Amino acid sequence: MRKGSFRNILEDCPIIAAVKDEEGLHKSLSGDNQIIFVLYGDICSIPQIVEEIKAAGRIAMVHMDLLGGISNKEVAVDYIHDTAGADGIISTKPALIKRAKELEMYTVLRIFLLDSLAYENLLKQCNLCKPDCIEVLPGVMPKVIERIRKDERTPIIAGGLISDKEDIMAALQAGAVSISTTKSELWNV
Repeated sequence: MRKGSFRNILEDCPIIAAVKDEEGLHKSLSGDNQIIFVLYGDICSIPQIVEEIKAAGRIAMVHMDLLGGISNKEVAVDYIHDTAGADGIISTKPALIKRAKELEMYTVLRIFLLDSLAYENLLKQCNLCKPDCIEVLPGVMPKVIERIRKDERTPIIAGGLISDKEDIMAALQAGAVSISTTKSELWNV
């Protein structure tokens, strides 16, 4: 399913549209965003959502942890790959990332950095499942992004609490390769 290096795609897509409903999906497809993070849906609706994204020539990344009616087991990744046809997944669970990599899907390991233990866990999880990139939340921590950049070679996406152009620029200058946001007014900044 891979059509190129995810890192290269991210470098050409500094702002990722993260959609949490149908309205956001339609707004994202009318813009220039090449990568769409799908943060909603369920086992019944996700094939149609992915089909819409792919029909528009975009990359569909499904957040496994937010899908309704689906388990957090590796077989769920098979469903998203085989039935929904997604290009990749986002998850906080290394086992799901590992399975998606086996299926040659793009992978984003989402990490909530709350304290130094979470930071140490980030390094361990990256070593364990080797994601294509890490999404760090909240994304408004330039000093932490810089530190991760020094300790980890995996590309970084900054997400969560990004509220304006200054947040975007600070995250990118700190070393994030892209940012993800549900704020549609920022998708084409």
